[in-house]
Amino acid sequence: MNSDNFNLSEKIVSPSYIRQGSQARRGHEQLIRQLLEQVRSKLYFVSSYHCSEDTSSFMLCVLQGKCPEEGWSESTVELFLSELAVMDSNNFLGNCGVGEREGRVASSLVARRHYRLIHGIGRSGDIAAIQPKAAGSSLLNKLTNSVVLDVLKLAGVRSVASCFVVPMATGMSLTLCFLTLRHRRPKARYIIWPRIDQKSCFKSMITAGFEPVVVENVLEGDELRTDLEAVERKIEELGAENILCVHSTTSCFAPRVPDRLEELSSLCSKHDIPHIVNNAYGVQSSKCMHLIQQGARVGRIDAFVQSLDKNFMVPVGGAIIAGFDESFIQEISKMYPGRASASPSLDVLITLLTLGVCGYKKYLSERKEIYSFLAEQLKSLASAHGERLLHTPHNPISLAMSLDGLQANSDKAVTQLGSMLFTRQVSGARVIPLGKEQTVSGHTFRGFMSHSESYPCPYLNAASAVGITREDVTVCIKRLDKCLKTLKKEGGAVSSSDQEVSIGE
Repeated sequence: MNSDNFNLSEKIVSPSYIRQGSQARRGHEQLIRQLLEQVRSKLYFVSSYHCSEDTSSFMLCVLQGKCPEEGWSESTVELFLSELAVMDSNNFLGNCGVGEREGRVASSLVARRHYRLIHGIGRSGDIAAIQPKAAGSSLLNKLTNSVVLDVLKLAGVRSVASCFVVPMATGMSLTLCFLTLRHRRPKARYIIWPRIDQKSCFKSMITAGFEPVVVENVLEGDELRTDLEAVERKIEELGAENILCVHSTTSCFAPRVPDRLEELSSLCSKHDIPHIVNNAYGVQSSKCMHLIQQGARVGRIDAFVQSLDKNFMVPVGGAIIAGFDESFIQEISKMYPGRASASPSLDVLITLLTLGVCGYKKYLSERKEIYSFLAEQLKSLASAHGERLLHTPHNPISLAMSLDGLQANSDKAVTQLGSMLFTRQVSGARVIPLGKEQTVSGHTFRGFMSHSESYPCPYLNAASAVGITREDVTVCIKRLDKCLKTLKKEGGAVSSSDQEVSIGE
């Protein structure tokens, strides 16, 4: 309702009541205005399609907004999304669409699920391009990327220059980065990759058509750390011109710890080799974000990729590709073929507007506190069962507890523990046996899931990720304790139902 409509309403209902309603409406609009006013304006002129008899060009102001300090109410978010939706041609009252893509939706339930923002983001040649017949969706896309960029800076990477949300999970987003680098380094065949036993990041290199050069980690105490000397030897052996990039990792399962990003970044700068960082769930960790910031400061990081669901508690299906050179990030976005789903952008924008900076920081603070609580509880439980909490101080998210005693009881007891936890609704725990082999895209990993060919002991992983609660930890420890007691009492033998699922698979 605009001011004219409110004035007309005063002739129907008591003016004092209407003014009160108008003031409430302005409260919502003020929040939206504040989001749009925190901008660095760039003006784009976009020609509209022939959607009506009165065709004209319009000016769209691309807004580099900031995440609001305090979260919005759901009613404010819904009002904002409704305002965006009516700017798309599929919602024009007099629209006559005769093209093959007109934002038609057969199910009203589907339309409501997407707030009638049907056109997606980007155009056929660029995922970041503005759609003439979808000004609302285009504005949504620009604002989402801007708000996310602000959050990345607040999380610790202060000098990040550009980012965009892509409707693919981390693995395919890494592939997009590698394919973009192919045009810059057409002779390159290899990607140097300090080993981390996670299939999608390995397959991301294979899918892009490159040969991963796996560099084994070195054992320092309980921790598995980057073998910098081995990385440099590989660079000299293969020749820098034949190497597409170094593909490093921050967030990972203990006892592996984040790669030595500063040293790797310096090596990449020294040899003029691109550097792509898999920061899958690292946004929630100030330590991981600090490593990226420092790596970019002392050396070279071309792009870093992070998951939306793992860091922002939204459905699976999106990632953020970010970097310190705006032109390279734009180059990656232009590599994406065709339009894209707006769902991941919509989900993360709704989430960040609802939480605000204060709400998101609260989640990050609680996660860090619960990490310490989880460590204390695991250490106490390990001691009670003759095990120990592995000493992995460089891993800020994941923890590991040895299972030596369980292994001594029975060769199968370790994997059976994983099955028992899963059937008792403890999700996310990983039980890692010794000596497992796994072939992934033709490459055989010995000691798979342990990030090492010969880690000295089997272990169990648990992580304190964003959104975890103290109750999650308490219930997990209680059920884990019962499972360990059952296995020791029965000498490693468990029921057939507990053998059906191996949580480490």
